[in-house]
Amino acid sequence: MNFQLSQLQHTVSLGVMKMLQATQIAQATVMIEDLSKTQATADAPHPTLGKQLDVSV
Repeated sequence: MNFQLSQLQHTVSLGVMKMLQATQIAQATVMIEDLSKTQATADAPHPTLGKQLDVSV
């Protein structure tokens, strides 16, 4: 009986872990897609590009 309970707990834990992993992958995919959309529309120039030089010798 204990062995069967242990196997059931293990199986349920694996199922929950796989479900959480799938959720995290889906969330990361959405986040990356949103980031690429934002970067494509927000092409702002660098605020000091070509105006200042930092030189140390």
